[in-house]
Order: sequence, then structure tokens, then C-alpha cells
Amino acid sequence: MKLSSIKKGFKALGLVCRHPYLLNAVVNDEGVRHDEVVKRYGLQDGLPVVEIQQLFPDFSERVSPYAYLSGATMPIDLALLRMLARRQGVRDYFEIGTWRGESAANMAAVAEHCTTFNLPKEKIVELTHNERYADLHGFFSQKLPNVTHLYGDSQTFDFTPYHQAFDMVFIDGDHHYEAVKRDTETAFQLLRDDHSVIVWHDYALDPETVRWNVLLAILDGAPADKRKNLYHVSNTLCAVYIPEDLPTGPLTPYEKPQKYFEVTIESHPCQS
Repeated sequence: MKLSSIKKGFKALGLVCRHPYLLNAVVNDEGVRHDEVVKRYGLQDGLPVVEIQQLFPDFSERVSPYAYLSGATMPIDLALLRMLARRQGVRDYFEIGTWRGESAANMAAVAEHCTTFNLPKEKIVELTHNERYADLHGFFSQKLPNVTHLYGDSQTFDFTPYHQAFDMVFIDGDHHYEAVKRDTETAFQLLRDDHSVIVWHDYALDPETVRWNVLLAILDGAPADKRKNLYHVSNTLCAVYIPEDLPTGPLTPYEKPQKYFEVTIESHPCQS
């Protein structure tokens, strides 16, 4: 080993000792996580991709409400939630991560009852020092009669009373590895039966780019016998657990489009 490399090694060690948070940056590096996924699960290209039209041959859905503001889920991801709920006959829906309440409000139109789980306002203010941001959580869902709002930290909350109570779980909370792994473990415990499904948001950075940190957490958190039914839905940022053997293909970045979507946008005033 060259002397310069040794010096660099000691310098790096010194930086980590003085700033321990840098170790997390190294461990969570996407390249490192990719290598872990390949080594442990053999998924060089990420989860197998199921074509969205394979799930829904006549793909057509209306998404409402949608704010087109920061942090919003892509419209096609909300359409996926709604159509998957129709496909699976979802009655009871659960989600981790409320934000403005767009996903809960969209699902309230297709499921009998929705439960959304989020940090309490005081904790959000403590973390962000932004009361206005905290107040926006649940904006679209707070007044809906078939939406229940639960509050707590999903990493420590006792979900035991809710085990086997839901047909569909949507995970869109903290996207760090430890949080996604824990939420994934929780999600499988919440499923009602062998027909129930899970959707993870932000599995991908964009529809053609895997978020390896999140994928590793999903794989590590999922029961071994369920991993074969984990898929990436084409054209979305979402990974799904669907207990079916579906035809799939590999993720192909910069793929030539084989279809297009038609989008109609209308604006409506919000009712305060």
C-alpha cells in the first residue's frame, strides 16, 4: 500500500472519530447499498419490473385531490394506489406518512375506511422548527369521515392492536434504511390475509433509477418467503408486494417508450 493511501486512511479515520455522522454517510452511500443488495440477494438491476398494463390492462384512473406542491407523490403513483385498491377489493387501507393527506384523501374515495399514521405535530415542530409545515399535515384528509388519523413514531409505536386488520398498506414515511426496514416489518404484520398487498413509495428516485438504500431495507425487512413477490411497477416510483407470480422483466434505463399516458389537469379551489 502506498504511503499516501495510508495517510488518507488515517485522515479519514480521524474525520469519522471527530464527526461520527460521517460514518452514516459512508454506510448509506448508494454504491455501498447496491453492492450489499447484489451480494446478499443477487438483484443487480433491482426488483423485477412488472409492466403497469400487466396489472391493469385498461389503465385509466382519476386522481383527486392533487396539489402539485413540494413533496407530493407523483400522480401516477396515486393512480397506482387507487387502481390496486380496486383490483384487490380493498376495504381497509393503512398508510405510514400522511404529509398533506393527498394519498389518504385519494384512497378514501375507493376504500371503505382509511387509517393514516404520522408523527404528532409537536414532534414535527421539534424536528423542523417549522410550525407552518407541521400544520399542513393532513390538510386534505382531516375532515373526511372515513379517514382515521393516528399519531406516533412508527419505529416505537405498538401496532399490535392493528395486526391482520388491513387489505393494503402504503409506506411513505422516513426513507432512511433503519426506518424503512422497521416499517416493512410492521407492514407485513398488518396484512389481513393472503390477498393483501403493500406499496412502498420512493423505492426509486425516478421510474428508471433504483434507490438502493430503500431496496435493501425492504429486502431485509420482508419475510424470506415473501421476497419472491416483490416487484417494481413500471413508470412509477413504487415497489409492491403482491402475493401472485407475475410476468416481469429487468429494469432498462433509457428504454424506448412503448406506450404513453394522457393527462388532463383541472384546478379547483380548496375548501378551508
